[in-house]
Amino acid sequence: MIKKEIDTSKYYVFYDGDCGFCNFWVQWILKNDLKDQFMFAALQSDFGQEFLKERGLETKQLSTLYLWKPQSFYLKKSEAALKIASILGGKYAFIGYLSFVPKSISDFVYDKVAENRKKLATNTCFLPNEKERAKFI
Repeated sequence: MIKKEIDTSKYYVFYDGDCGFCNFWVQWILKNDLKDQFMFAALQSDFGQEFLKERGLETKQLSTLYLWKPQSFYLKKSEAALKIASILGGKYAFIGYLSFVPKSISDFVYDKVAENRKKLATNTCFLPNEKERAKFI
């Protein structure tokens, strides 16, 4: 069981911490999270590995994005990405409306991007500022 203090009012984004493309999108969410709704954890972290193990998910396959709302749900891949856009709201809410696309198609596109994600962005070291650091587990 995850032992860290969990804020059940937050959404937790689990991502590949060694991927420049994934880190780019984490930074994008941070920048657009005007209502302070998201927390972040790399899948490689103890917290991320515990999250995966508790749900019987693969712990070595790190190309999947997960969105977790404690005591409510967890989503993965394209569903997670679309839900994040919906939660951010504002000009990004329309992206969430793409959920009408069949999951098999949106996950196919997600998987193709995930297969090539390390080619899409360089691995740069993202250093969050002091305020942002509090959002990482």
